[in-house]
Amino acid sequence: MKKSVLFLLVLVISGVAAQAQNRKYLILLKDKANTPYSVSRPEQFLSQRAIQRRGKQGISVLEKDLPVNPTYVAAIRQTGAKIWFTSRWANAVLVETSESNLATIRALPFVQGVESNRSIGNARIGYAQLTANPQKNKREQIDDPTLYGNSSDQLIQIGVDKMHAQGFHGEGMLVAILDAGFRNANQVPFLAPLFQENRVVGTYDFVQKETSVYEDDSHGLGVLSIMAGYQERQLIGPAYKASYLLLRTEDAASETPVEEANWLLGAEYADSTGVDVINSSLGYTTFDDPSQNHTYQDLNGQTTLISRAARWAAEAGMLVVVSAGNEGNDPWHYIGAPADVPTVLSIGAVDRNGIRSPFSSFGPTADGRIKPDLVALGSGTTLGSPGGTVSAGNGTSYSSPLVAALAAGFWQANPRLTAQQVIECLRQSGSQFTRPDAELGYGIPNFERASAIAAEAYSLLIYPNPFTNADRLTVQWNEIPLNQTIDMMVTNSAGQVVWRQNYTSDRVANFSLQTLSLSPGLYFLTLSSESAKRTVKLMKY
Repeated sequence: MKKSVLFLLVLVISGVAAQAQNRKYLILLKDKANTPYSVSRPEQFLSQRAIQRRGKQGISVLEKDLPVNPTYVAAIRQTGAKIWFTSRWANAVLVETSESNLATIRALPFVQGVESNRSIGNARIGYAQLTANPQKNKREQIDDPTLYGNSSDQLIQIGVDKMHAQGFHGEGMLVAILDAGFRNANQVPFLAPLFQENRVVGTYDFVQKETSVYEDDSHGLGVLSIMAGYQERQLIGPAYKASYLLLRTEDAASETPVEEANWLLGAEYADSTGVDVINSSLGYTTFDDPSQNHTYQDLNGQTTLISRAARWAAEAGMLVVVSAGNEGNDPWHYIGAPADVPTVLSIGAVDRNGIRSPFSSFGPTADGRIKPDLVALGSGTTLGSPGGTVSAGNGTSYSSPLVAALAAGFWQANPRLTAQQVIECLRQSGSQFTRPDAELGYGIPNFERASAIAAEAYSLLIYPNPFTNADRLTVQWNEIPLNQTIDMMVTNSAGQVVWRQNYTSDRVANFSLQTLSLSPGLYFLTLSSESAKRTVKLMKY
């Protein structure tokens, strides 16, 4: 559906808990005119970590990133509507109001319309089949695969044992989990190190508009335990040393369209906090109200609200990993949203032998793209329960966090890669990358294969090449240590220096040669650091 059409139609985003006379609407605004915020002062609305994440990937802060104009919000509040949240990326305000007052809001001169996208219900399943396993409390030296215990198969299958052996456990990475709740996560033994070391950096509940997330549904607890659990010989997560942001966006008691808006808000919160990786073991295809269900044609990566939100999150430089869905045995057997987005990793499920789990949803997307992207263990995945025991469960809800945690460790090992380059390395590391299909996508990822791909494909990137006057050139030199100063020098075919600049090796360099008015022809870019020197050809059209 085209953007212009989106503004003309109306869809009520409502929660079943709302009173009959009041419902929730996502009000779309026309502009951000006269805003007090500026893209030149991103510290007004983004953390320093978020600004640095963009800078390292050469991503600019755009008008889309600016907060909603507070004058517009105040005017909507004056109509009597209750303001729940505002959305930077959608330039929207989530309100609760009566249908009669909605007409008043729509008449405001700065209001574009009401979110019209068809919404969907939460399609996550898979934590019903739980069987307790005995626990041990003794702490032992980690990085020995014999200590993985019941989680051994799910880690070794994707090469996490090799990742740990190289010393990468997610240190310094920040991961957001968008889910339905994290019941007792702050009390269970397998997450004790996470809380003892203060690596839960924040929590928020977008369903109840509060900070507490530990008394709600336990689905997010299982997901968190798969990623961050640490109990020797029982449960160990791939990224057990990462930091986490726990966000509740899903109301497990109902299936209402407001959950897609909550997901958008959670992704924006993650962005502003400076998150590197998002895992969301949620998928949407149907709602309590069947008239709001998605069609297969909606799964094109750009129609649903949550898919647009996931795309915006990826554009901000976060690596988004989502469950493909558990409808493989149903008449509707396709993936859900936002698993249809090209720039996110959508994860299906396999068993310990690498055979597709029967429930794992199929691709492709409505526009014919390969999905799921990758698969991991989703049949009998080892995870923690809210009672403190280590259990097992089925679902793409549980294969997704395995890949998300793998991505966190892999990105830690390759810090100069962009989020999209990490995604590409993981895709290419898939066990069936050369023959992808609609069941397993590119197959089972592997840390060592992804590392080899990164070393070969991304040691030095310069693009576009050839270039024109209108282009900004990007340089990414990944084969030297971090924090070195790099001298960049462009010379012509006669050896004359026509341009020179320095940058540091922990970020992407973007530069323009437009003001030089270079004649078409051959040029040479020389990169010099303390430890290496490279010269490459540049062709100017």
